[in-house]
Amino acid sequence: MTDHTLLKVKNLKKYFPIRKGVMKRVVGFVKAVDDVSFEINEGEVLGLVGESGCGKTTIGRTILNLISPTEGETIFDGRNIYDLNGRENKKLKTQMQIIFQDPYSSLNPRLNVGEIIGEAVREHKMARGRQVHNKVVEMLEKCGLNEGQVRRYPHEFSGGQRQRICIARSLVLQPRFVVCDEAVSALDVSIQAQIINLLKSLQEEMNLTYLFISHDLSVVRFISDRIAVMYLGEIVELAEKKELFAHPEHPYTRALLSAVPAQTPQEKKKRIILKGDIPSPADPPPGCRFHTRCAYAKEICSKEAPELKPDDHGHFTACHFTGEI
Repeated sequence: MTDHTLLKVKNLKKYFPIRKGVMKRVVGFVKAVDDVSFEINEGEVLGLVGESGCGKTTIGRTILNLISPTEGETIFDGRNIYDLNGRENKKLKTQMQIIFQDPYSSLNPRLNVGEIIGEAVREHKMARGRQVHNKVVEMLEKCGLNEGQVRRYPHEFSGGQRQRICIARSLVLQPRFVVCDEAVSALDVSIQAQIINLLKSLQEEMNLTYLFISHDLSVVRFISDRIAVMYLGEIVELAEKKELFAHPEHPYTRALLSAVPAQTPQEKKKRIILKGDIPSPADPPPGCRFHTRCAYAKEICSKEAPELKPDDHGHFTACHFTGEI
């Protein structure tokens, strides 16, 4: 990991319109991502965690420009990707890739493995003829598969093997930045470990930078350098991995960590059960969005939204009572 900032997200917002009636008029917005900012250094793994529906996947797809932002900037290697023209955007796609959650639905069942992985190589004119085949085989072997499987189709593989194919497809273009969107959540636990180890070894070998999106803190703890915690479209805490697990500051982060299984029989944990349901992102509560479920909430929490501020150690927390609870 270097000190060079590869990706900078500034005040990113993504609102989805809610339409009703015969005329499909816009009557409101789902605020999936609401004013999010963070940076990722080259060679770093930033874990992004939170409950389902908090906006993790939307962030990943928006910073790749797979869906257009409502507001904000994503600056990749010094350039705002939303300002690029068609040719520049196509070139950028070789530098920024994504590994999807469901390996089966993200693979074309009508194409064999060689065609699936080679398609991007031919599209971006990175090789011709036999060179395409050689690139495909080289990448497959790096991902734990072999040349004899090039002509097989997705349905002939197990879930773990299909995810290896997805990883090979994403990395064959030699990107610098990869969004891993719940890349192991659809796999068995034993296979998860294999895929995580593969991602980690490929990161070191190819000097990759990851945004690793997951709801599983145990997985994120293993692979990440820093971790950002999301709640209802906002980042509420961001810190180095060891610092976050040792000294969680936000009440929501503490509740999430209390649900992580103990690593040793001697380790004792008190489970924190949050009251109530997650509010709707179409109508988030005023002030701190977590105050409706927070045991420490006071009057100011329902009126003023706390800023995401760092302490002396670079530990960012969005809470009015950081260090007091």
